Amino acid sequence: MNIEQARFNMVEQQIRPWEVLDQKVLDLLFKIRREDYVPPVYRSLAFVDMEIPIGHNEVMWAPKIEARVLQALHVGSHERVLEVGTGSGYFTALLASQAGVVVTVELHADLKEQAEQKFRAHGLTNIQTRLGDAARDWAEDGAFDVIVLTGSSPLLPAAYLQRLNPGGRLFAPLGEGPIMSASLVHLTAAGTHRTDRLFETRVQPLRHALEPERFSF
Repeated sequence: MNIEQARFNMVEQQIRPWEVLDQKVLDLLFKIRREDYVPPVYRSLAFVDMEIPIGHNEVMWAPKIEARVLQALHVGSHERVLEVGTGSGYFTALLASQAGVVVTVELHADLKEQAEQKFRAHGLTNIQTRLGDAARDWAEDGAFDVIVLTGSSPLLPAAYLQRLNPGGRLFAPLGEGPIMSASLVHLTAAGTHRTDRLFETRVQPLRHALEPERFSF
């Protein structure tokens, strides 16, 4: 496989047509080598429009979703980012290439360790990894300018809105299958928030995500 041609085709045939036109984002897709974060058995699928299994019933997002979310977040070089669900570490690396600091929380120790090895190999020094369950809240590291939930949740955990700095953004796939809403929440300086629904999707749920009350009769 010609890696660079496959990467170019991914950008031109999957990502640009999905309304990802921010040149800084497109440049990152050439700089951060996605194939290095894909499990070796799936390396040949690194640029295919599909989710890739990474173990524990977890997956990497499809490339176009990664790019679209990164574009929507508009992460600044001074900003602190919280990522809930490190996974393969690829989206973490994309965030870290734009942010000041990224704190990323992973539930599974082996995925955390594998991601840390990749971060070291690629010289990414502004990533702080944590082991824990952040599906509903993560209070240990203070407030953030950007929060990303990489798994879906039926409800938006209200605690995370309290972790956002004024002007902050929170991305979360919200709802229950078969269709979920990729949602971007903006917190204003006045403390109010608005939600933009970016696209419809279906994403693996966060383990222990906040569930709505169920009534039985």
